[in-house]
Amino acid sequence: MDKQLGYDERRDSVPACSISEDAGLVTVKVEMPGVAKGGVEVRIEGNSLTVEGRREDKAPGGRYLVRERRAGSYRKAFTLDETIDRERIDAELADGILSLKLRVKEAAKPRKIAIA
Repeated sequence: MDKQLGYDERRDSVPACSISEDAGLVTVKVEMPGVAKGGVEVRIEGNSLTVEGRREDKAPGGRYLVRERRAGSYRKAFTLDETIDRERIDAELADGILSLKLRVKEAAKPRKIAIA
């Protein structure tokens, strides 16, 4: 798993993420509270899977007295190794969490060899 998916984070507002693997499925969850589907872009270029977007936070009708919520652009890039099937990646944004499902290629999955 540690070689399958490395990541790099940049910009002023970087969302937290978790990465897990179970039975040939790598799941990446990125926290994005308050971000609409139109405010996020997921793309693959070569070995790089990139999540980019913008979180808006405007004062409703005035100025802030306290501002702890962060707004701005973000970018998080993940480096995929050759075992990830780039044609079978799913993305879903629900309840402020972007879930990316990456499948490991069948040829890269461990398998048992029967002993005759």
